[in-house]
Amino acid sequence: MTPGYPPRIELAQLPTPLQPMHRLAAALGIKHRLWIKRDDFTDSAMGGNKLRKLEFVCAEAIAQGCDMLITCGGLQSNHCRATALTGARLGLPVHLILRGSPEPADGNLLLDHLAGATISCYPPATYVPHFESLQNQWLQHYRGQGFKPWFIPTGASDGIGVWGYINAAGELAADMQACAIESADVVCATGSGGTQAGLTLGAHLHELSARVWGVNVCDDAAWFQRKVKEDVAAWALRYTPGQPAPELNVRVIDGYVGPGYARADAEIFATISQLASTEGIVLDPVYTGKAFHGMLEELKQGRFGDDGDVVFVHTGGIFGVFPQRDGFSQPIDHSGANDAIG
Repeated sequence: MTPGYPPRIELAQLPTPLQPMHRLAAALGIKHRLWIKRDDFTDSAMGGNKLRKLEFVCAEAIAQGCDMLITCGGLQSNHCRATALTGARLGLPVHLILRGSPEPADGNLLLDHLAGATISCYPPATYVPHFESLQNQWLQHYRGQGFKPWFIPTGASDGIGVWGYINAAGELAADMQACAIESADVVCATGSGGTQAGLTLGAHLHELSARVWGVNVCDDAAWFQRKVKEDVAAWALRYTPGQPAPELNVRVIDGYVGPGYARADAEIFATISQLASTEGIVLDPVYTGKAFHGMLEELKQGRFGDDGDVVFVHTGGIFGVFPQRDGFSQPIDHSGANDAIG
């Protein structure tokens, strides 16, 4: 049974549509029915999966009397961009602690600046081993100035942010009913674990006939299986005290990280181009491009059976395309578009 939802600030344009991908399926000879949940539509600039989480996280921050937001991520973090713009919308100053050396503003980083966020960049050699001290340093700094800051972890992936995709799972249940989908494999990119945690827990709470799969874009399967369970445990401790956290099957599709986090190889750029040219849908090379490519490869290998419904959750990230524009500099070969799958 789902406990009552906590306070939420309505930031996202919901519900997002569930759309078929008939042309791609035909081009690839796929027997499955392919669908895409357009969470890139949650907002034109703030949009993507992060906005669903921030609806609950920011509501909690404001309820606790906080008057500014601090968060963290890579230079091209979708979450940081969404937080910066959300803060501007809510009238809350935002400080971003970013991993990486300062570079010309492009993509998400440009939008961070436009939103008026304060930005501090640290090279990985400093950021990774000393992050906790950096976090505490800035929290103390703003408290000393009379602010009451609220710290949002990477990707807003915690026991509060999980609600964003518990809610989305309920939305997906209505989508599936409307589209006559009896059961489905649901695939998403997983980078900080919160979206996968919310979908997995949400499918359980809403009794959704679906297997949720996260395609990891960094780390490995073991890390995400642990992180998802930690987020679910934190959710249970906060919202269902005295009850054990639900026992969930955390499914991770490993093997598509490629050269590393935020680094893509030619086949990822080709997949992005192919979906754009067949369905008019744009993925990004950091998250959704890798996850979508992984989904197609797993279809070929039979992970999702011989037929049925497969739903890809498009978690946004279009601004990540622009800093990696060089990846599209080579001519795209779609000659394999008619290779049959399954």
